[in-house]
Amino acid sequence: MRLALAACLVACLAVMTPGAQATEGDKDPGDILGNWTFQTKPYREGQCVMTGTMRLTPDAESGVYDCELTAVEVCSMWGRSVVLQQCTARRFDNQLSIRSEIDQFLESKLEGLVYVPDNFALTIQSTKRMYGSLVSAATAPAIFIRAEEGIS
Repeated sequence: MRLALAACLVACLAVMTPGAQATEGDKDPGDILGNWTFQTKPYREGQCVMTGTMRLTPDAESGVYDCELTAVEVCSMWGRSVVLQQCTARRFDNQLSIRSEIDQFLESKLEGLVYVPDNFALTIQSTKRMYGSLVSAATAPAIFIRAEEGIS
């Protein structure tokens, strides 16, 4: 009987231990690492829209993330551009500032047009949603949604 009681006590303590694994609902709302998709509202008088993906990974510096961003800009006046960018994201409480540098043009719009790196100023709402603005050659409201991982 004592052995059974001791085993029950050990099992209860293991569940109540602060280091026990958190459930999905207990996740830190500030955990923003991973894959995101984004979209802006139309800009340049409704002629352009930007969509894309971003991956945030940890950096050695606290409050800083390394990121890779692929932006797809479609404008009725000059077509579509797909641009791979390397970026740094700096976090201040629930604010995230993303500064990009162009790495590679995967698809270019009209020849001769200059493409400016895509920067964002965001508010972290949860582990699944951030919102704010594209702050680049044009500005527009933007929303970032956590990308869902598929099952293979």
